Amino acid sequence: MSNKTPVFEDSLNKLETASRELKSQDVSLEEAIESYKSGLKAYKECREILDQATQEIETLTREAEGKGAE
Repeated sequence: MSNKTPVFEDSLNKLETASRELKSQDVSLEEAIESYKSGLKAYKECREILDQATQEIETLTREAEGKGAE
């Protein structure tokens, strides 16, 4: 993977950090909004990575089933 492509674990850690920050009672409204934005971006990255993985697994499964039927 290139450095520009998010790694799932990195995005998940960012999402977890944003969640912890939002749950903190010592956060200002502006900080909460920034944490929310950061968490939303990390969520989208995680979702895209999971969607790609799901698609790859489905493709591999179809290929394996097709080869097994021959």
